[in-house]
Amino acid sequence: MKRVLIVEDLPFARDWLTEGVRLAFPGSQIETAPDCAGARNRLERHWPELALVDLGLPDGDGTRLIAWIKSRHAATLCVVASTFADDGHIFPALRAGADGYFTKDQGQSELARILTEIAAGHPPLSPGVARRLMAYFQHEDRPELPLSEREIEVLRLIGKGFSSTEVGRLLDITRNTAAGYVKDIYRKLGINSRAEAALKAAEFGLLR
Repeated sequence: MKRVLIVEDLPFARDWLTEGVRLAFPGSQIETAPDCAGARNRLERHWPELALVDLGLPDGDGTRLIAWIKSRHAATLCVVASTFADDGHIFPALRAGADGYFTKDQGQSELARILTEIAAGHPPLSPGVARRLMAYFQHEDRPELPLSEREIEVLRLIGKGFSSTEVGRLLDITRNTAAGYVKDIYRKLGINSRAEAALKAAEFGLLR
C-alpha cells in the first residue's frame, strides 16, 4: 500500500492508526482527515489504495463516505476502524461497500497484522467482528446457495482468508483458475469484495 488515507477525528486514534500503517506498510504516503469534508478534499486530488474510515465523524456518517468513495473509485479499499462492533454498525458499513471492519481495541502489533493481511488479499476483520458475524448468521435461516460444489469450496476458503494463490494450491488448480472461480462467485452473489465474501460464507454456514 503506497498511499493511505486515514479519516479519524480523534487525535490519539489518528496517531494510533498512523503508527499501525507505518508498521504494516513502511514507506507508505499517509494522509489524514478529521471529517468527511476533509476526506473528500483530499480524495479530489488523488485516490489512495487504502482508506481507513471511522464511522462517527463530526460532519457525517462514515458509512456514507465509504459508499461515496466506492461509487467513484471502487479500487480503493475501504476499511472501517470503529469503537462499535454491533449489528447496527457492522452490517450497514459492509453493505455500503466496506472491504473490512476492525475495532479500535486492538494492540499495535495486532493492528499492524490486520493491515498487513490486506495486502495479501485477506478480509481485514478483527476477531471480535468475525465472531459477531458468525453469531448473527448462526441464528438466521440459511438461503439457498446458487453455486456449484467447486465454487462452494472456493467461497469457504476465501471466507477463511485464503488468497487466490493459496486457494489454487489447496484445490490443486492454477491461480488463474481460482481467480476465475472467485470472479464467478462475486457475480452470482452480487458482491464486490473479500469482506463481503466472508460475510456470505458465514451466512451460508461455510465457516463452521
